[in-house]
Formats: sequence, C-alpha cells, structure tokens
Amino acid sequence: MTHHAQLWSSSWYPATAYLIAFIGSVLGLSCAGRLRVVGPGRGKGWLAAGAVSLGSGIWGMHFVAMLGYEVDGADLRYEVALTALSWLLAVVVVGVGMHVAGRRDALHHLLGGGVLAGLGVAGMHYLGMRAIRLPGSLSYDPAVVALSVVIAVVAATAALWATLRVRGRVAITGAALVMAFAISAMHYTGMEAVTATTDGTTSTAGVSSSAFVLPLIVGLTLIILLVSFAVLMNTLDDVSTPDRW
Repeated sequence: MTHHAQLWSSSWYPATAYLIAFIGSVLGLSCAGRLRVVGPGRGKGWLAAGAVSLGSGIWGMHFVAMLGYEVDGADLRYEVALTALSWLLAVVVVGVGMHVAGRRDALHHLLGGGVLAGLGVAGMHYLGMRAIRLPGSLSYDPAVVALSVVIAVVAATAALWATLRVRGRVAITGAALVMAFAISAMHYTGMEAVTATTDGTTSTAGVSSSAFVLPLIVGLTLIILLVSFAVLMNTLDDVSTPDRW
C-alpha cells in the first residue's frame, strides 16, 4: 500500500521545530560574531560552540518535525546509530563551512563554504530519513529532492554570510528568523519528495521516536544553557582586536 507523507499530526510540531531552529541560529550567530572579533587563532572555542549550536538546531528541528511524521498503518522506528551520525554530520559540516567561509573576506570562500554546508545539511536530512525503519520502504521524487538541496545550499550560504558579517542584537535576531525559516523550508520540501510503501507487516528493528524525546530535550537544553552562559559572559565589548585570518 502506498502513502504520501503526512507531515504532522498536530500543529505544535512545525511550530516547535521552527523554534528550535531559531534558537540554534541565534546562538550560532552570536558565537560567530565573537569568532569574527577574536579571530581564528583564539576563536576555536567559538567556532566549535557555533557549529554545535547551529548544527544541533538544524538536527533538532528535523527530529522534532519527524515526531509528527505518520504513515497510516505503520509503526515508525529509528536506527540509533544513523540518527546520531546525522547529528554529527550536521555539526561537522556547519563548522567546516563556517571555517571555509571565514578564512577570507571573499565571495568564493563564502560560496564554497555555503555549498559545502548546504550539501552537509541536506545529507543530514536524508541520512536521518535513512534511519527510519518501517514495514515497507520510502521512495523519493528526484526533482523535489534536488529542489530541497538547492534550498539547503542557498540557506547555508545566507546563514554563513549572516553568521560571519551580521552585527548587533536586532540584526542577529532578524537573520536567525530568516535562517530558521530557510532550514524549515528545506526540511518540509524534502518531506514533500517522500512516498511510503507499506507491506502490512510489523517493523521490529530500531527504537520508537519516543525513546529519543528525553535525550533530545536534555541534550538541547544543556547546549542552550552552556552556550548562552558563554555568550552572556563574553559580550562583544569584552573581546579584543581580531587576529588575522
């Protein structure tokens, strides 16, 4: 039996997913602002914090949105290793993209970092989808998949531009709102490409989505608290002249 993806069963899923993407974007932008000021020599901690914040926001947005994903008559489960690997992929590619885009104030560095990060974000999404276990299979519309990758690349390039160049609380907030919208747009465009085919059997592999909820909440909360504390304790007025790239 073939089903198109039902993207959510309750309105709180997309709203909560967007909020997570927004918080991750705000923290990532704030860390990158400090990285820009102190320079790469003394800013490795800010680069790591920004990558973890933004990467976790992207991954958290994806997983919370997936809590509302339903296929009629199917019990969806997830492979733990692939789900965790998708988080790691998001963090690493965002960090590498930030590093490449920030090495020089040049367009080709920005575009290179944006393409790399965008492909990584799309890879995170589809690797996370690969972790789904259900009694049947998932297939994808190649054209819509390609569109989702384009959105990811454009969103990542815009995010890196804002991450490394936007200044001020109002500007950072505005950029984070746009960034979170772009991240969400990539996810839901990717989900429009999905068609599920079920065979009526019962899936026993993997774990239920509810098993991820508590670790997800605890992990994201710790990241938010730790990075927020670091940002509040190190305002842009407190940091010194930047090193050269």
